[in-house]
Amino acid sequence: MKNTAEFVRARDFLLEVDSYQQAKQEFAWPRPTSFNWAIDYFDTLADKRANPALVYVDDTGLTEKVSFRELRDRSNKVANFLVSKGLGKGSRVMLMLHNSIELFESFLGAIKAGCVLIPASTLLTPEDLKDRVMRGKVSCIVADNEFSQKIDAATSFKTSLIKVSVKGAPNGWLDYGDTDSQPSTFESEAKFSLEDELLIYFTSGTTAKPKLVLHTYESYPIGHLTTMYWIGLRPGDLHYNISAPGWAKHAWSTIFAVWNAEATSFVYNYSGKFDATKVLKAIEEQQVTTLCAPPTVWRFLLLEDMSSYKFALRELVSAGEPLNPEIIQKVQTAIGLRIREGYGQTETTLQIGIFPGMNIQPGSMGVEAPGSNISILNDEHVCAKPGTEGAIAIRVKPTKPTGLMTGYIDPPERNREVFVGDWYLTGDVGYMDKKGCFWFIGRSDDVFKSSDYRISSFELESELLTHPSVTEVAVVASPDPLKGYVPKAFVMLKPGVVPSGVVALDLYRFIRERIAPYRRPRIIEFMPELPKTISGKIRRADLREYELELRSRSLKAENEFLEADFSDQLGIRKK
Repeated sequence: MKNTAEFVRARDFLLEVDSYQQAKQEFAWPRPTSFNWAIDYFDTLADKRANPALVYVDDTGLTEKVSFRELRDRSNKVANFLVSKGLGKGSRVMLMLHNSIELFESFLGAIKAGCVLIPASTLLTPEDLKDRVMRGKVSCIVADNEFSQKIDAATSFKTSLIKVSVKGAPNGWLDYGDTDSQPSTFESEAKFSLEDELLIYFTSGTTAKPKLVLHTYESYPIGHLTTMYWIGLRPGDLHYNISAPGWAKHAWSTIFAVWNAEATSFVYNYSGKFDATKVLKAIEEQQVTTLCAPPTVWRFLLLEDMSSYKFALRELVSAGEPLNPEIIQKVQTAIGLRIREGYGQTETTLQIGIFPGMNIQPGSMGVEAPGSNISILNDEHVCAKPGTEGAIAIRVKPTKPTGLMTGYIDPPERNREVFVGDWYLTGDVGYMDKKGCFWFIGRSDDVFKSSDYRISSFELESELLTHPSVTEVAVVASPDPLKGYVPKAFVMLKPGVVPSGVVALDLYRFIRERIAPYRRPRIIEFMPELPKTISGKIRRADLREYELELRSRSLKAENEFLEADFSDQLGIRKK
């Protein structure tokens, strides 16, 4: 148990450390020679923890509490089942399951068997599925029965594919219920190294075709020790991570970080669209103590009166996209708790964050995580001075940090673009102030020039979100014959606010009061919804393409309003 002891010592240090400064100075990544997190660590909690491993709630009123012992035994059965079907170390297993108990059993069971997990969103189209099965070289799919027809249609080209169905088995599928007959103990014959493949994620594809990201038995299970520290988790906590299965953030905060802390993972499997009222009631009724949610969710929660609930919450965090300062302030006003931001990618574990007890100015990403070495680089890939904008980069030499991917499996040539010299380039732009705090400017694709002024879409979006009628907004560059580009704002209004010239004029007046002339959006278009990836991130690439098409054809959208349309009302002098 030497390898487990080293992991637990590092974990205990982060649970007990007095300050971020001490954590940053003294934390060292554990480097066990061999480590299967599910067998060597998770299973040890079965005889140690009295709190549940999992609390499951759904819209039918069902509530189930699953102990660590029950989840150990059930995942052992899944591991034995997979091995009985000829699967084992290196076999690639895709999971396409709702937030169900079976998802967690399968996730742990596949790790125990040595399989390489490929989590998949339940929203994937047949074309998406075909691409993932082909490029991911999938050997087995475990999926909810309702997706069987879609999967059959997408995978007809691969006759050797093992397909396992949860809640009923159609023709050609194995029944997940057969795992019940397997032994509840599991002995692995495989030997594991930290470099062995564990997880393959497909990126969200906001700007291009999704890339295949490879993580190991080291990078995610061990790397998420600092994610645990960032969230502020404690043994026995009830932690709710609002995230859909299939995406890296689900593994971040629903699985690894929470169980690294010996806490309980709370799952609310709601049907249909996100319902803020139901979610807030579940948080209140279940007495959730720590909550992690992306900015989109926080915005929708704020459409409700959060102050009317009696929460047991102690820690609030946000990750997935940059968090606008307005959201932080509104939540703090409503419930007296401040959302702390965290930064990472599918390619990494948490790299930058505002850690428990830190009082950092709202809008900052925070400071580099213990065990990480982050810098801002100029165009020559040299560390920039404080206050200078540049590429956010992670140092990989002389030692690659624990929480960083091995690399892209597909397309492999992208590795040459992101691993440059001593650095991994995140693709994000920001700056670091004199206190060592990082500030996000935008994805490199979302920063553009207008009349030679540098414009950040994120900064403009943060300012527009303070308008009382705005729920969501995305700013992109719109081609302009004089300035090269001007900012255009795509705006989703709050329920009950109808798009009109009156609302557009009010927004333009709001903009002129708060935003410098060179940065002001010159075009506003109201949209019922913003285009998003299936992981919930705004697809600005689609908006840029749409805007380019409009301008190239000299068209004006139905709910599009130019600043020039209101020259008289705004006192703009006509040229």
